[in-house]
Amino acid sequence: MHLSLWVPINSVNLRNTLSGLRGAVTVGMIKSDVPGTQEWLDERRRQGDLPLPTSSNPALSLKLCDPRQGPAPFQAVVVLIQPGTGLVLRPPPSCLFPPDPAPSPPAEQIRVKPDKTGVVTDGVKHSMNPFCEIAVEEAVRLKEKKLVKEVIAVSCGPAQCQETIRTALAMGADRGIHVEVPPAEAERLGPLQVAQVLAKLAEKEKVDLVLLGKQAIDDDCNQTGQMTAGFLDWPQGTFASQVTLEGDKLKVEREIDGGLETLRLKLPAVVTTDLRLNEPRYATLPNIMKAKKKKIEVIKPGDLGVDLTSKLSVISVEDPPQRTAGVKVETTEDLVAKLKEIGRI
Repeated sequence: MHLSLWVPINSVNLRNTLSGLRGAVTVGMIKSDVPGTQEWLDERRRQGDLPLPTSSNPALSLKLCDPRQGPAPFQAVVVLIQPGTGLVLRPPPSCLFPPDPAPSPPAEQIRVKPDKTGVVTDGVKHSMNPFCEIAVEEAVRLKEKKLVKEVIAVSCGPAQCQETIRTALAMGADRGIHVEVPPAEAERLGPLQVAQVLAKLAEKEKVDLVLLGKQAIDDDCNQTGQMTAGFLDWPQGTFASQVTLEGDKLKVEREIDGGLETLRLKLPAVVTTDLRLNEPRYATLPNIMKAKKKKIEVIKPGDLGVDLTSKLSVISVEDPPQRTAGVKVETTEDLVAKLKEIGRI
C-alpha cells in the first residue's frame, strides 16, 4: 500500500510535509527520484531548512523539473511506503512523460470564449481565493485559542468546489457545506446571490461570526461581505488587518487612506479580511488525510429558499487591444513634438 500527495518543492512546504509525516509515522528513509543535483539539498541542510537524515549518503536530491516538460515545475509526488519504512519523492507524470508538442497555453494567458460570453475555464485548475484563505486561517486561529467552538467552510458552485472545501478542512476547519450549483448557473453567480446564500446559512447554523475575504480576485467586486451583513442586519468590519475577540464584542482594526481605524462590533457580525491579517498555513500531510474523512454537507440553493436568478447579463467580453510598439526619442523637444503629432497635447 502507498499514499500519494502532490506537494510543491520548496523549503517551507517540504519541511511541513516531512514534519507532519514524522509526527504520524516513522520515516526510516527519504529517497528522491526527482531529477537534479545534490547542491540544493546541501544548501538547505546547511541553512537548517530541512529535517533530513545527516548520514554521509543522504538519499534525497531535489531540483526543479524543466518547465518545458510540464506545467508544474515546482511539484513532486510524495509517496509514503507503508508501514512507514520510507518516504519517496517522485517527479510528476508531466516530468516523466513529456506532453504533446503543442502544449496548453500558460496559466497567465487568458482566452476569451468564441461567443464573447466570458473566458475559457476548461482545464484551468481552480484554487481558493487568497483573501478567503486568510479568512479560513483567522477562523482556525480563533478556534485554536478556544475562542470559537466550530469552524464551518462554505462554498457555492459546481462539484469542483469540494476540492476547495477540502483545502479549508485540511487547514483546520471542522466541517464543510457545499451549496451545489450547476456549472452553467455558477458562471452567473454574483455577489448578491452568494450573499443571499451565506445569510441564509448563517441563520440556519446560528453562527456568531461570518469571516470571508474582502474580494474575489477574478471579478474584484468587493461586495459579498457588505451585502451579507445587509441581509442579516449585522454590524460589519471590512478590510480587517487585525481581529480581536473580546467577550461578546469584536475589535477590528482596518486600514483606511488616512491610516488605521479601530471598530468594536457587537456579535453576531460579518468581517472581511485583508492581506495583512495573517499568513495562511500550509496543510500538512496528516491533516490532508484527516480532511478526507471530515463531513461535507451538500445542499441546493432551493433548500435555503434562495433564488439564484441574476438580474445582470454579460453583453460581451473582449480581449484588450494590442499594445503598439513604443518609440524612443532623444530630447525633450522630440518628445513634445511626438506627443503633438499623435494628438496627446
